[in-house]
Amino acid sequence: MARAIIFVIDSFGIGHAPDADKYGDVSANTFANLSLKYHQEKGKAINIPHLASLGVVRACEQAGKKPFPYIGSEPSKGAYGYAAEISTGKDTPSGHWEMAGVPVLFDWTYFSDRENSFSAELIKEINQATGVDGMLGNCHASGTTIIAELGEQSIKTGLPICYTSADSVFQVAAHEEHFGLDNLISYCEKVRKVLDPLNIGRVIARPFIGDNKDNFARTGNRRDFSVLPPSTTVLEKLTKAGGTVVSVGKIADIFAHQGISKNIKATGVPALIDTTISEMDTVTDNSIIFTNLVNFDQDFGHRRDPVGYAQELEYLDRRLPDIYQHLKDDDILFFIADHGCDPTWPGNDHTREYVPIIAYHNNIGSVNLGERSTFADLGQTIAEMFKLTPMDYGQSFLNEL
Repeated sequence: MARAIIFVIDSFGIGHAPDADKYGDVSANTFANLSLKYHQEKGKAINIPHLASLGVVRACEQAGKKPFPYIGSEPSKGAYGYAAEISTGKDTPSGHWEMAGVPVLFDWTYFSDRENSFSAELIKEINQATGVDGMLGNCHASGTTIIAELGEQSIKTGLPICYTSADSVFQVAAHEEHFGLDNLISYCEKVRKVLDPLNIGRVIARPFIGDNKDNFARTGNRRDFSVLPPSTTVLEKLTKAGGTVVSVGKIADIFAHQGISKNIKATGVPALIDTTISEMDTVTDNSIIFTNLVNFDQDFGHRRDPVGYAQELEYLDRRLPDIYQHLKDDDILFFIADHGCDPTWPGNDHTREYVPIIAYHNNIGSVNLGERSTFADLGQTIAEMFKLTPMDYGQSFLNEL
């Protein structure tokens, strides 16, 4: 029986979604806009021959209707389409759960005030639950920026840095050695329980290292504490049927470890790809290997670094032949994204966009999947691939591959 290898190019939007006006994201286009900016600043086109051959550029042109310079060929060996999101948010859990067949059709709770984001009552409850008398931050912030601003004070006072964003999230940054990684994880677990009644999607532990603001850096020991998906995902269906789901990166945390057989952490796109390839060489049939390439989002999208984003895409493109070499004949390789995060857009939040749906196997030609009405088409395709009971949402495109 086949295997599915799924790469989530985190934040890789390809054109503003039909409902982008509700989110203030009309004209956002992560792929096209970063490529245009890269061409403007570097004087050369983004070099992505392998992604182009899969149809990624053509999908973006169909979704975003915004041409951009690139080095690459016409689609020749892959199924390509572009999918809108039916979940109400543009956050990480909603996007991932929807692609696993379970869209989020309720509204999350958000900390909408940019300053003093957490009420005095909530802070008091968190302090009592954690035994830590106080916190720094209490605002909307970029993770790397707030660490530079408050990291030294956090080390000096022993207080964690707590912040949020436009997502339904409570993030906690603390030094791995001075505050302690185990202490940070325990703190976040207790905050998760406090926030459960408020319907906050995630609590994220953001450990960092370094001596001062000039060299503080986040580590790969991030942990996400998510609420449970609202119904059974295709991952759970496969594991309950005796299959295997391998999480590479933050996938397990996003799904609250539901339907995960094996969880492997890795830091950085090279390591995430290497780890995935290693699993492809060892994991048996009837399995999903599910990898999130988080660095596109956290290092380049949120930091509004279009040149860095473009260069990371070029690196991913160079690695595609390596991935192809480890595919078995029955394997299907998928690429998708969970939302957009246009690095040329104002602010530092996600953008409401179409995402690419790409499928590849060793014997495929070029197939235009066109517009897909939900990310859940991927979950439905995987359910059919493994002969599982159908998902409630999505339309399979397996017979087109």
